[in-house]
Amino acid sequence: MEKNNKGKERISGSEALLRSLLCEGVDLIFGYPGGAIMPVYDALYDYQDKLHHVLTRHEQGAVHAAQGFARVTGKVGVCFATSGPGATNTVTGIADAMIDSTPMVVITGQVGSPLLGTDAFQEIDVVGITQPITKWNYLVKSAEEIPDAIARAFHIASTGRPGPVVIDITKDAQFGEVDFEYKKVNHIRSYTPVPLTKPESIIDAIDIINAAKKPLALVGQGVILGEAEEELKAFLDKTGIPAAWTLLGLSAMPTDYEQNVGMLGMHGNYGPNIKTNECDVLIAIGMRFDDRVTGDVTRYAKNAKVIHLEIDPAEVNKIIKADVAVLGNVKETLPLLTKDVKPNTHSEWMEEFKACDKIENEKVISDEVFPTQKGITMGEVVHKVSKAFDDAAVLVTDVGQHQMMASRYFKFKQSKSIVTSGGLGTMGFGLPAALGAKLGVPDREVCVFIGDGGFQMTLQELGTIFQTKAAVKIIILNNNFLGMVRQWQELFFDKRYASTELVNPDFQMIAKGYGIETALVSERENLDEAIERMAKSKESFLLEVNVEKEGNVFPMVPSGSSVSDIRLE
Repeated sequence: MEKNNKGKERISGSEALLRSLLCEGVDLIFGYPGGAIMPVYDALYDYQDKLHHVLTRHEQGAVHAAQGFARVTGKVGVCFATSGPGATNTVTGIADAMIDSTPMVVITGQVGSPLLGTDAFQEIDVVGITQPITKWNYLVKSAEEIPDAIARAFHIASTGRPGPVVIDITKDAQFGEVDFEYKKVNHIRSYTPVPLTKPESIIDAIDIINAAKKPLALVGQGVILGEAEEELKAFLDKTGIPAAWTLLGLSAMPTDYEQNVGMLGMHGNYGPNIKTNECDVLIAIGMRFDDRVTGDVTRYAKNAKVIHLEIDPAEVNKIIKADVAVLGNVKETLPLLTKDVKPNTHSEWMEEFKACDKIENEKVISDEVFPTQKGITMGEVVHKVSKAFDDAAVLVTDVGQHQMMASRYFKFKQSKSIVTSGGLGTMGFGLPAALGAKLGVPDREVCVFIGDGGFQMTLQELGTIFQTKAAVKIIILNNNFLGMVRQWQELFFDKRYASTELVNPDFQMIAKGYGIETALVSERENLDEAIERMAKSKESFLLEVNVEKEGNVFPMVPSGSSVSDIRLE
């Protein structure tokens, strides 16, 4: 390599990009090549021993795979795409990552600088399109800008409330040369990733918690992102406060933790939903009061004082007014509370949740998980799969009824064990996200539950699973319907099943075409054996289970209703 008079290597912008990624500890990239990013892929040819590139079958698959990787590892997911349609194909995944706070750097190729603004072949304004759905984005037009842009991108994506960053690099910048020097960024003027915690907010929160008779903690993904699982447990152990988790907060504490009272939200558990409106103190820990959790906000937690522990000031008072806002990373703020709160048990209050559990078990869970008189249910499949992997697998889901069933009945022993599309609700998310998760934690089992509708949105990623030999366990819960939409049509649109019934292809034949071992189950007596086969397999496996066509997910809080109006049937 040529060196300048300062001893720095003079290299191409493309190679500078790859070296910058190595400086950030990147060793896995998901992507799809094309004309405008071809110089980067040419440079990648010489870095294959250091940077493993996974060729997905679609750019959307690359972004979702990067999300899955990030969610189970806590690292920044990285993906490449070319300009034009390659870049626009990443938009859904970027938006998904933004809403669900997933750290990711998406690098897109762009036409040469002289062609910008001319409607050149495969030119699109990537920065303009992605500005509302990124923490930061930037158009690089010279090779000299690349190292600093990448350093800033990783700092912004991974700090504070994580999220996606897009770096769009023109083709001439990739071909250009730069005297390479990489300096990691740990500070950017005007960017404050973690707000200061006001001491008075800690004092006020402690006073409210100590006076509480019926407190309830709401545990969100902020605990997982902040790696504050031990701090959460210490706080809950000392205070005796019952804790419910959000969809993205699943696995922040073990399922069988004695103070874990279940899942919040539209299809969450009976107890934590109705007790939200009976508690006197609500402690929100790293969660954003999503509408699926609150229902009708005018009738939400009206008897409670609200303490909100949050890293993003924009989320405080956005939906639910906080009596006390404790800003900062919950890994730092929770111990400040734990230090001076009074020890307690709240045993009588906990018994009220157990009474709710008994009602839910009798009216919902027993018939869903242990049915006898009807066809195979989603809940029993989820329960059996979870047990087959000793409740220790990573759960990945697509979006729909199966997502809610899996979230309700899969069990967790360790953190970073849930990968699902929460805020955006992206059908097609599951399969590529499971691929990314498995490549991120190859020593863990990864089980992805997918509906027959969502599976057909990204089933081409079976090709990536085949090529990478990623041992993903794929469970299709097939009811020949777009199940969640059909449920709403049944309950709220007089069973007018408009455009929701599916005529499906032979999923077994498709999987076999990709060299993936399969099993099809239509009768209950064959289910255990098929799950055992899947669990014992050391390779990827597709298990298709024909479940009840018109099964519904209960409990359910109807859209726009109060959480107190939760339906058990």
